[in-house]
Amino acid sequence: MFGRWTFGRKVGAGFAVAALALLVIAITGYQSARSLLANNALVQHTEAVRVETAKLLAAVVDAETGQRGFVITGREEFLEPYNQALGTVDRAYLELRRLTADNPEQQRRLDLLKPQIDTKLDELKRVIAERRTSLEAAASRIAAGEGKVAMESVRRIVKEMDDDEARLLAVREAAAEDSQEITKGVILWGSIAALVLTILIGWIITSSLSKQIGAAVRNMQSSSAELQAAANQQASSATEQATAMTQIATTIRELLTTSHQIAESAQRVSQIAGETAGNARGGTATVAKGSESVATVRKQVDQIVAHMADLSRKAQQVGVVLDIVSELAEQTNILAINATIEAAGAGEAGRRFGVVADEIRKLADRVGTSTKEIREMVEGVRSAVNTTVMATEAGSKAVDASAVQVAEMASSFKQIASLVVTTTDAAREIELSTKQQATAVEQVNVAISDIAQASKETEASTTQTLMTAAQLASLSRDILKLVQSDTTA
Repeated sequence: MFGRWTFGRKVGAGFAVAALALLVIAITGYQSARSLLANNALVQHTEAVRVETAKLLAAVVDAETGQRGFVITGREEFLEPYNQALGTVDRAYLELRRLTADNPEQQRRLDLLKPQIDTKLDELKRVIAERRTSLEAAASRIAAGEGKVAMESVRRIVKEMDDDEARLLAVREAAAEDSQEITKGVILWGSIAALVLTILIGWIITSSLSKQIGAAVRNMQSSSAELQAAANQQASSATEQATAMTQIATTIRELLTTSHQIAESAQRVSQIAGETAGNARGGTATVAKGSESVATVRKQVDQIVAHMADLSRKAQQVGVVLDIVSELAEQTNILAINATIEAAGAGEAGRRFGVVADEIRKLADRVGTSTKEIREMVEGVRSAVNTTVMATEAGSKAVDASAVQVAEMASSFKQIASLVVTTTDAAREIELSTKQQATAVEQVNVAISDIAQASKETEASTTQTLMTAAQLASLSRDILKLVQSDTTA
């Protein structure tokens, strides 16, 4: 139960127990001191009673002494002790009455003492009066022994009072000494007990708190070590992610450049196809004129041959451009595959980029397929041109077959025009797709830049976390050293 108490509760309980022990010692010491003071007061009271008793007896004796001196000498100055003793006797008797008010036995003795003192003083007064008239009368009064009996009674009663007070004094002095010894013992052993209890409580609290704080510090050390390991791993991952994002950004920039090149090539293909379509339309018009007049055909054969040669060159140029487009499509496909692999290595951050890269790869496949179709069309055009050239040469040899050849030529030109239109549409589609691809790549590039920035921020945050974990570990070590040193001490 004590082990589950809080820090403040343990310290408070320790101080409370120590304070309670000190309070008990203080109360016991106070009671002992009070008893000692009371016994000392009784001792002083008894001594005061004995002093007043002795003073009363001495005053009676002084009165008797003064009376005897006056009787012997007859001189008034010898009555000075007698006159002083009269006042002293009254004061001493009243003081004894006050001091022994709580002692019925002494009050009884005072009641017996008062008549004897009065008798003695009256006897002394009568003797003094008779001495003033006659020495013989005073001597006879003294010889009668009246005053002697009263004086012996006074001495006896005073002695009894003094003996009783002496007995009380011995008892009270013994009680005072006992109280003094008890007070000394309470103060000494109580202080020792309080010191031992305080040391014991301090040791218990210190040991408990040292164990509790030590366990907490060791847990903090373990947590800080785990935090450092996690921070190191996170920093390493952030660095690897930043490196991967840099590589992906480089690949994206290459892909963007390739996309621009494909767009430019598609635009050139479209221009060449337009020129081819114009040439085809020109060839169709030439064939139409040949239909009107076979004679004119022969004259136009050279022109047709020239057009066919030009058309063959254009078709060859289209083949060169298609080779470029096909090569760019293959490069795009390779780059898209590399980008997909890099995106897969980047984890969740590269998933969106992987989807875009996959779409780009599909688009590159479509471009390659379209390029193959256009190449087949161009080969068809070239084949048709060769056929037209052969037909033209045959027409120059056989005019009779010119009409059929012209019809074939017209059909061939229509096919060429149709293929050129298809080529133009495919080139425009490639150009549009490439522009869309470039836009998508730019968006991916922006996303990659954001991811790279986030990776840098994560790396910076991880570095700060690592520093915090190191500081926490250092602090826990310092606290543990302090606790262990306190426990050892």
